[in-house]
Amino acid sequence: MREGFSFEVLATSGDARRGRFTTPRAIIETPVFMPVGTQATVKTQTPQEVEATGARIILANTYHLWIRPGAELIDRLGGAPRFMGWDHAMLTDSGGFQIFSLAKLRKIEEEGVSFRSHLDGRKLLMTPEESMRVQRLLRSDVAMLLDICPPGAAPESEIREAIRITNLWAERCLKTEPYEGQARFGIVQGGTYEHLRLEHLEHIAALPVDGVALGGFSVGEPVERMYELLEVLGPKMPQDRPRYLMGVGTPIDLIVAMGAGIDLFDCVLPTRNARNGQALTFRGRVNLKQARHAEDESPLEEGCACPTCQKFTRAYLRHLMKAGEQLGGRLLTQHNLHFYGELTRRARHAIEADQYEAWAKRAIEEMREGDEVKTQ
Repeated sequence: MREGFSFEVLATSGDARRGRFTTPRAIIETPVFMPVGTQATVKTQTPQEVEATGARIILANTYHLWIRPGAELIDRLGGAPRFMGWDHAMLTDSGGFQIFSLAKLRKIEEEGVSFRSHLDGRKLLMTPEESMRVQRLLRSDVAMLLDICPPGAAPESEIREAIRITNLWAERCLKTEPYEGQARFGIVQGGTYEHLRLEHLEHIAALPVDGVALGGFSVGEPVERMYELLEVLGPKMPQDRPRYLMGVGTPIDLIVAMGAGIDLFDCVLPTRNARNGQALTFRGRVNLKQARHAEDESPLEEGCACPTCQKFTRAYLRHLMKAGEQLGGRLLTQHNLHFYGELTRRARHAIEADQYEAWAKRAIEEMREGDEVKTQ
């Protein structure tokens, strides 16, 4: 692993593992959830508030910061962590997911991806070399290699082509010079095809990468299929490097994936759901738009130490959301990020006690039993 970085497994429980990932900026206890700071900000939260949730690493978006305000400007101002006032570690994605999500604005070729900016329509070209150059200027602790993320329901031929180009791009990414003290993670694709996933995992893990990520999940495939694949893939990922599941997901997704040995997670769900009036708890999701909360003087979750639960009632939070007040989404975001921090903390303790399977089973049952939004 690159100088300044280390990863060690401190305890295991079945396939679940409790580790410690050290970067030049932070010591990160794993499993861990990384709040998403797409535009160099975790929506509605200050860096100090994010830090208070226990987070020591966040994710920023290479594509969006490349478009605005520009990587060169951020570099002149000391890099993305300094630019936003974040004193801990940062991981930057490669721009690969935007290849998937902005499908109507792009064209993929071996050279790279031609984009039309979603802001002003200007033509841009994201190549492996450009992705790594931008991430170098952003000065993140971890840079992701550029990949292609095919849709979950894509045919095998399309996924094989995405893997072929991803492999070519990975080699080109690794030939570029990283920012001093920057690690690099490779990304495994393969859709819902187990044999393609295993083949690609073997290829990516053999590269001189500092960590291995699973991409292309939660993009339309059945969640049960994702769980089946995680059970197979997780234990086969490198033992000596961090394992990262990209863009996933719900609390139950995390519990299942941690049981398969995954270390790192990111997802916009806790912040997005908060802005839509949903709070995440160990008794399932709370839908503050429901009338049952109009006179409820209890907190979102009994025993929760987050500032929102310490001060505000469900009735008040519902009022804020119904009135369209920005404070409502901000307070729910604060709670949801604290919840994810507490979820992974409890998982780490369960692994240390070698009781992960029993803890996970109980936690999932309680979440499903009390859930007010019956979609999991």
